[in-house]
Amino acid sequence: MSLHELINFKYIIASVLYSVIGIVILLVSFWVIEKITPENLWKEIVHNNNTALAIVCASFMIAVALIISSAIHG
Repeated sequence: MSLHELINFKYIIASVLYSVIGIVILLVSFWVIEKITPENLWKEIVHNNNTALAIVCASFMIAVALIISSAIHG
């Protein structure tokens, strides 16, 4: 086996492209949630130290990331 067979750049480029698309989808979905909620999430989490809201936002991001990764891997 040659090095070119071990590292197929087509798969590396596809992985990077899918990762970028997944990150963009995650950011867009977080932006939509930010616009739907009545309060500014960032201000509530950072300035008001709202731990419960931080946990909800983190679980939302993890859930969306799992959905995106499942869609990418099939």
